[in-house]
Amino acid sequence: MSTTVRVRIALDVICVHSYLGYTRFTRAADRLRAEGHRVQVEFLPFELAPGAGTEGQPLLPVLERVFGPQAVRQTLRFAEQLAAEGLDLHYERAVATGTFEAHRLIARAARQGRAEQMVERLFRAHFTDGLHIGDRATLARLAEEVGVTTDDSGPGPAAPASETAAETAAETERLQAELDRVRGLGVSGVPVFFIDGVRPLTGSQPEAALLAALREAAPTASDT
Repeated sequence: MSTTVRVRIALDVICVHSYLGYTRFTRAADRLRAEGHRVQVEFLPFELAPGAGTEGQPLLPVLERVFGPQAVRQTLRFAEQLAAEGLDLHYERAVATGTFEAHRLIARAARQGRAEQMVERLFRAHFTDGLHIGDRATLARLAEEVGVTTDDSGPGPAAPASETAAETAAETERLQAELDRVRGLGVSGVPVFFIDGVRPLTGSQPEAALLAALREAAPTASDT
């Protein structure tokens, strides 16, 4: 009998632990899908640095200035370790930026059934390609790559000229309300995996733990 397991994932696309956790989750979800179940994923927005600007600065100097040289060394060592997980991290070209606009794009992608692809592309853009994912023009290109349109009807950039100020303001208000709601759930760090019927899992859980949680949820999930 096919069932649908519903999962909500709180993450930020400049968070390496979110990237690692989501990568492991996708592998676990693919295994559950291969067993005949459906996995429905919803993303909950979270900003590591609420209100951060999108001017874009080289990440490593920012880390050193804020947290000290040791933070840079630890970050680079962690990147080397994650190569074994298949993650190609290039911190030497990563750009520090706020992610409000990136979360706006994820929400748009979700309305078109492409949120999972969009999240993966944003992670890779930031950590591997060294792209500035706070920049609206960059987000427009990434949206086009994934096949995400901005008006739910045809191709277009992340913020089309036809979009009215009222529409933009309403979308901004909705996203800010959702960010506040997620923090109101008690989320203070990411990733967090909310799998229906299973206690929340916090942090970049091992793939085996995520698969076990998905399998635990599957017998009680709704039939579809």
